[in-house]
Parts: sequence; structure tokens; C-alpha cells
Amino acid sequence: MTDIIDGPSRAVGHDAAPAFVAPELVASALVAPALVAPPSFDEPALARPRPVARRKPAAQNPVQHVAGQQVAVQQRSEHQAAVNRAAYQALVAMATAPPSAPSLRTRLPAFAVMKQCLRVQSAAAERSTLARLFGREPLHPDARSWYRGALGELEIANILDRLDRRWTVLHAVPVGAAGADIDHVVIGPGGTFTINTKNHSGKKIWTAGTTFMVDGQKLAHIHHSTFEAKRAARLLSDVTGTPVAVTPLIVVVRPASLIRKTPDVTVMESTDLFRWLRRQPQMQTDATVARISWAAERRETWTTLVDDMDASESGQHGTSGQGGTPGRTATSVHTDAADIDRRFAELRAEVETAYSRRQAWSLLGAVAFLAAVTGCAMLIAPAVPAIVTELVGG
Repeated sequence: MTDIIDGPSRAVGHDAAPAFVAPELVASALVAPALVAPPSFDEPALARPRPVARRKPAAQNPVQHVAGQQVAVQQRSEHQAAVNRAAYQALVAMATAPPSAPSLRTRLPAFAVMKQCLRVQSAAAERSTLARLFGREPLHPDARSWYRGALGELEIANILDRLDRRWTVLHAVPVGAAGADIDHVVIGPGGTFTINTKNHSGKKIWTAGTTFMVDGQKLAHIHHSTFEAKRAARLLSDVTGTPVAVTPLIVVVRPASLIRKTPDVTVMESTDLFRWLRRQPQMQTDATVARISWAAERRETWTTLVDDMDASESGQHGTSGQGGTPGRTATSVHTDAADIDRRFAELRAEVETAYSRRQAWSLLGAVAFLAAVTGCAMLIAPAVPAIVTELVGG
């Protein structure tokens, strides 16, 4: 959601690709497995084998049949031994490797926006008991846009969760070292997309070419979306070693109206996103999706930061050789994320409660006004004939 553009990002080196190892052989031995270099992602290995018609075996000599069975058993044993050796080598390499940042697959939707919202909201004055009773707005004025942005990203995340397992979805992907992030990165058979979520609910949207207007005000959404897609394509291409095409999307949450006059970026309403993605023709093979997904879920593909601290915070705590914070582990990062998720949920409940109370007081005021008008009418009703007679007679 953040429209922050920092300087050119760092170059990412290419990683060597070891032989493929089934992850289930090593995952159980690790508490937080580090990301390893990708397998070869050969298309025949990932594609479903074509069924072959079975033929009736020809008659064999009993001695030849037994010998063939022994050869087959020996081949299976050698293959299993090779798999076990590869799994052991991978386990040793992962166990002795330095701690790595967790996969971006586990990153919370709207994490960066929620964190910024809570930071701004911390400056809000505490409401009195009377203010809480009457439902006064609890949000700090400067936190309202961040709050709306977080709600928009959470809504789009719920929509993207409906995609099947062929799609990889990442949320709040950190980019560079200046605190920028991409709301959502989606990788699947239909292509690779960066999604810029805009919560302009109840507003009129008009877009054409590079122009994006909200209630008559021109905003730079198309420029920012184009920039982040090109940046993502460059970073993913550097890591995978092959060109990666990335398509930018702008998804508007529940606008009052949306008029599109051939904009340079695909713009759609949130209610159309799921159907639009599902209808895209296949542009990437299973092997391509696997390789891009492997690169995209690695934090080091996008940023030099271990967590989301900005430059000033990093300077206060010190940085490691790779741009991280000494002593900053994957457990502490997950703890911070859980705390931010909990605090934002509490803030959201508080905002919704205050809104409900304002609605209730408004309804109560309307009922009281109607009752007062009705009471006055009932008091005046007996005197109406006399007043009318007086007016007519006069």
C-alpha cells in the first residue's frame, strides 16, 4: 500500500542449483528450515507423466526372470541409497548454514501498513469514558489513511486465498532498504503479477492512459504500479537467471464507480479480481512457476533488511554484515508480527464499536426527535378546530 520509491536496488547474485531433494525427507529434522538453492526445475520432472498402455509380458526363461528381478531390486536399492545420501547432504548443509530470514510465504497481509498505522496511532490521545460512551472516533487523523489501506489489503488477501495450489501468493513484500513494499505478488499459470491495492470505497474513479483520478483529484497510482512491476521483474530475473515478465495490476476496493478509458495499467474492482485471474490463459509452465515462486519467497531477493526496521532504527540497534540486526532471529520477527496482528485487531474492534455506538446514538436522536414532534402535534390537536374557526371567522 505504501507508495514509497527508494533508489536503485542492489544487484542479486545467481545461486548454484543443486540436485533436487524431496523436502519431506528433511523438513521434519528442522525447526525453521532455511531456504536453499533451487533444484533444476526440469519440465519433465515437474510435468505429469503421460500414461503408457501396458503390454502383456513375453514368456521368459525362469532363470532369466529371477535374474531380472534381482537386477531390478538392486537398481531400486541403489536409487534409494542415492536419495538418502542426497537428503543427508542437504540436511547437513542446512543445519550448518547461518540462520536465514523466514520465507515470505508466512508474511502477514498488510503487515507494513498495519505497523505504520499503529505507529501513528500511538500518538492519539486517550479517550475519556464519556467519549467512549458516545462513540467518538478513536483513530488519530494521520492514521486514518493507513487504517483504510490496511483494510483494503486484508480484503484483497481474502480474495487471493481462494486461488488453488497452482498459484503462489505473497503479501506485503518488502523491497529495497527504504521501507517500500508491494501489496501482493501473485505467481501462477496465468503469469506473474504485482497488485497495488487502493481502498477508495464510495469514491468515483476515472482512469485513462497514465491518469488516475479519485473524485476529480489526480493521483500517481499508475506510475507507482508500473515502477514496482518493472522493479520486481528485474529482481526476479536476477535471481532466477531467466527473464521474468511481471504485469502490474491496480485493484480498487468497492468504488462508487469505475470508468476506464484504456489505462496503461490494468485497473479493476476487487470483486472482479478472482474471476479475472482464473480466466487468464496459461503463460507459464509448471517449471517456470516453481522457479519464480522459489525466488519470490526469499526475502533476500527483494531487500537487504532482515525485518521491517527503517534506516534510523537500524542505526540505533546496529546492523550485521547482511543488513540485519544482530540477535534478530526468525522467532522474534514472528513474535513482532503476531503482536502487530493482535494490536491491529484490537484497534479495528475499537473503531467498529465506536462506529456502532455513533449509529445507535444517531438512531436514538432521530427517534427522540420524531417522538417530540408527535407529542407536540398531540398537544396542539385539540386546539386546532378553534384556531381554524377563528381564522375563518376573522
